[in-house]
Amino acid sequence: MNTADLRKQFPILHQDVNGHPLVYLDSAATSQKPKRVIDTISHYYEQYNSNVHRGVHTLGNLATDAYEGAREKLARFINAKSTEEVIFTRGTTASINMVAASYARSVCREGDEIVLTPMEHHSNLIPWQQVAQATGAVLKYIPLQKDGSIRVEDAKEIITNRTKIVAVVYVSNVLGVVNPVKELAQIAHQHGAKIIVDGAQSTPHMKVDVQELDCDFYALSGHKMCGPTGIGALYGKKELLESMEPVEFGGEMIDHVDLYESTWKELPWKFEGGTPIIAGAIGLGAAIDFLNEIGMDEIERHEKQITAYAVDQLQTIEGLTIYGPAKDRAGLVTFNLDDVHPHDVATVLDAEGVAVRAGHHCCQPLMRWLEVTATARASFYLYNTEEDVDRLVQALHKAKEYFGHAIG
Repeated sequence: MNTADLRKQFPILHQDVNGHPLVYLDSAATSQKPKRVIDTISHYYEQYNSNVHRGVHTLGNLATDAYEGAREKLARFINAKSTEEVIFTRGTTASINMVAASYARSVCREGDEIVLTPMEHHSNLIPWQQVAQATGAVLKYIPLQKDGSIRVEDAKEIITNRTKIVAVVYVSNVLGVVNPVKELAQIAHQHGAKIIVDGAQSTPHMKVDVQELDCDFYALSGHKMCGPTGIGALYGKKELLESMEPVEFGGEMIDHVDLYESTWKELPWKFEGGTPIIAGAIGLGAAIDFLNEIGMDEIERHEKQITAYAVDQLQTIEGLTIYGPAKDRAGLVTFNLDDVHPHDVATVLDAEGVAVRAGHHCCQPLMRWLEVTATARASFYLYNTEEDVDRLVQALHKAKEYFGHAIG
């Protein structure tokens, strides 16, 4: 992969921020978009903007073909058995909430168990808290090791015959931990439980095969994988989706409507009430084409190289603490500088044109486990280079010097 040529396809990267060339290290929050995706969305609005499924005119047919074509691309991308198992949503949060509201509330009873980890993003924590409060189910947590990872042995102890749901992030957005999802699925199924995987941070960065993982549900967001914002998907095994009731009702998701009762369309459309996110889905389809041309194995290899280099370089900075595992880390590094609030660190980095994230990263329980209020995070993607890491390190030295003088 020629990163220099690849970067040319991302218009936003070629600008100055605060008088410095932009170094974008916040792809875990949202990735940048290649020109192809931007042009695809513009082309839809300029040439065949129309609603889908409803009309028989030419523009409607073109829009429907492109929308459903994007679903086919996504089904192949994650290796779903069929397009019936792919529901377009607003993103990972909406997908998880759909499973919690429709499936989990229907199967959980008082005393049943929902198993999580302390590293979950709020979007894979709060919905399960709500399910527990509504049904009387009990939340249980697989404990974290010192480096933030989890052990399969601990999961075997926590998951029992009372467990109905195992909800786990594939890749932590704070620690870079890659969780053993396939093994967790096996354990869950041995006890008759279903597993829901938060794939927001895994889908953009590694090859995902939902059949190999044998997960029951898998949630993802398009905007983290070179696609537009506001579009994502829920994968679910067909038999589970067929057993679930819709959570949104209205046009498009119905089959027959009387004054006093209605019936629903077949999968996947019974879960897509109202006008869907047409441009977003079409843009996501273009992003998938882009990622496929590069190759997910190549993207993962590149990110591991950049991340390893970043860890090595950041470890040379005295007073800097890195959180998460030393090995098998996904493409991000979360850190703090001694005695300096991460928001202040991020502000100084921004003045140098380096964009990083600072805060609790929607993981407040994990912050408490780390015994910090917040951290700074540099996250990498296919367009980042070792030179970007060098700029980050240089900016951190400036931050350290600035706040050292200020504190002194």
